[in-house]
Amino acid sequence: MKIARRKFIQGTVFGTTLGIAGSLTNKYFSASSDPKIKRPNFVILVTDDLRWDCLGIAGNRIIQTPHIDQLAYDGSLFLNNFVTTSICSSSRASIFTGEYSRRHKIWDFNSALSSEQLRLSYPNLLRSSGYEIAFIGKWGLGGNLPETEFDYWQGFAGQGYYFESGRKEHLTQYLTNQTLEYLNQYKSQKPFCLSLSYKAPHAQDNSPEPFQSEPQFANLYKDVTIADISTNTAAHFKNLPLFLQTSEGRIRWQGRFDETDFEHSIKQYYRLITGIDNSVRQIVEKLKQLNLYENTYIIFTSDNGFFLGDRGLSDKWFGYEESIRTPLIIRSPKNPYKQLIPAMTLNIDIAPTILDLAGINIPPSMQGKSLLPLIQEKTETLRDIWFYEHLLNLPKIPQSEGIRTVDYKYLRYLIPNQNNEMLFDLKHDPLEENNLANLPQYQAKLKEFRQAVAQFQKTLV
Repeated sequence: MKIARRKFIQGTVFGTTLGIAGSLTNKYFSASSDPKIKRPNFVILVTDDLRWDCLGIAGNRIIQTPHIDQLAYDGSLFLNNFVTTSICSSSRASIFTGEYSRRHKIWDFNSALSSEQLRLSYPNLLRSSGYEIAFIGKWGLGGNLPETEFDYWQGFAGQGYYFESGRKEHLTQYLTNQTLEYLNQYKSQKPFCLSLSYKAPHAQDNSPEPFQSEPQFANLYKDVTIADISTNTAAHFKNLPLFLQTSEGRIRWQGRFDETDFEHSIKQYYRLITGIDNSVRQIVEKLKQLNLYENTYIIFTSDNGFFLGDRGLSDKWFGYEESIRTPLIIRSPKNPYKQLIPAMTLNIDIAPTILDLAGINIPPSMQGKSLLPLIQEKTETLRDIWFYEHLLNLPKIPQSEGIRTVDYKYLRYLIPNQNNEMLFDLKHDPLEENNLANLPQYQAKLKEFRQAVAQFQKTLV
């Protein structure tokens, strides 16, 4: 059963389902070793710093993302998807390997995946099982670029630039053109997996214009008034501990989301996202033109969320929802599927899901779980608790770790000789405004979460 577009939108206001129901069949495509059964193709689209609520399908009434939204209409929208570490390099390593950062140990931008980790990543496991694999865009990890690990490579190191001397196109369109070129030249009898990694909507760091959108979208949202973010107030900022008030997140807030720059930055951020949507349009049109669309899964996600001035902060890193919650859409070809999935899912689930869809055994190294049981309605949940960690060692970005359940979040910042714990009742305080850690009635809950952290620390390595 497919949900009508109007009803679908009504049921997805900021990630909560509003009573949409329907009996969906459990018949579902399952890849097979039978050579007569055609294996599916994959297009994996990873954006950069795209928070979960900045899509039309997520309930945002301003931003224009009709083609990304269409992927959700034709597939599954995961309403509560998170990253286990909110920073580009760590999260991208987790997407590739299906591992927590504590296992793959990529905390910074200089560290590289080992040859064994690359071998057990979803692209190489697909390749060893007969897939043609391609990578385009921001690699996002340290070390030498792994060009020989892919059949087709157009990746780049570092952050890249939206505009570069000698290149006519904005970077988003440039990467899109490379994607279209790959699809045009694809002639193999093998199925393919194309991983496209955008820079957008990541800020151009150290630039007076951080969110540099494509010129064709310069007037988009021009006459729109951007509503204030309810937590972008002096009171919310003062409620932060001192180490967050003086953090890199606050430093970057200046010139991006203060009173002078807030509306301009939000509009530019939205324009970058609409640029991604335009890229998705072109890719889908090409897949259809080449008669590839009906056998291709498209997975759309982001490496982490982003503070858009919330709590007087910018960027990511810290364990608040704005930073750790991301979009996840899986467009499924020709098959029945559950469209709205409220269960908690993680970036480490993407790799095992791809392998499962391709009919490939999931290696024990992967700590994520296949999402197929959720899509097929064989289960309503995969987990009721998970571990957050951010151990990048930089002076202005305090290290943290914690626990997220359906109803609670526990965070602690690892600052020597200080006890910096946070506890939020998400059911009654979804904006995480009231820290309960110091209240006597929550000490048993705190003890429970401290023990859970200790258990995760032992088992995740």
